[in-house]
Amino acid sequence: MNGYGIKAIYFFELARTWRTLMQSIASPVLSTSLYFIVFGSAIGSRIVEIDGIGYGAFIIPGLIMLTILTESTSNASFGIYMPKFTGTIYEILSAPVSTLEIVIGYVGAAATKSIILGIIILATARFFVDYSIEHPFWMLGFLVLTSLTFSLLGFLIGIWANSFEQLQIIPMMVITPLTFLGGSFYSITMLPEFWQKVTLLNPVVYLVSGFRWSFYGSADVHVGISLGMIAVFITLFAGIIAWMFKTGYKIKS
Repeated sequence: MNGYGIKAIYFFELARTWRTLMQSIASPVLSTSLYFIVFGSAIGSRIVEIDGIGYGAFIIPGLIMLTILTESTSNASFGIYMPKFTGTIYEILSAPVSTLEIVIGYVGAAATKSIILGIIILATARFFVDYSIEHPFWMLGFLVLTSLTFSLLGFLIGIWANSFEQLQIIPMMVITPLTFLGGSFYSITMLPEFWQKVTLLNPVVYLVSGFRWSFYGSADVHVGISLGMIAVFITLFAGIIAWMFKTGYKIKS
């Protein structure tokens, strides 16, 4: 394992975050704070508790997931797309680093940014609502695993994309709508029975539900199923990335 190669990629990507601090950290935190103000304070005061949890506290896991999913995907996709766009991808491919080491460097950096962002949002939420974390170990585990999963997806998108428009289309047109419809702002048990079954086809439901369970011990689906779905996503995305590097799909052409 070439640790120097991994660290070079990893710290280079993290350095980009500090150069764009307003865009990478401040903007997502500000946007999430507005959600807390509008949904948690204004609307939340008119909504009864859900599963014995105040509405402002109930939406915290969903809002963090909303930010983590989109930011993980965007950071990882942009990180690998830029070397393709500028042509420096060939320098990376010719360097003495393996495919695994390249993926660890880029995906690790993107996941680290998302974890830091999630922790900042969690701390910021304390200014707006009171909340508790029943299972802090599992909360951190879900945060790390979800960041890793969607950083892998973002890395995959970055390889697939041929333009900046394609780079943004999946986070904006797929991931964000699925997150809004995945129980971020409500419990799926509040839906009619038919729509509850339809909602279970949304993979984001399992991520939000598992993360919310780590806070309040309440979940729409069993936490074991949530962990199983994360394992499936990681295996699927990692397998596709391995195939892309093996065949040179949109990397060497």
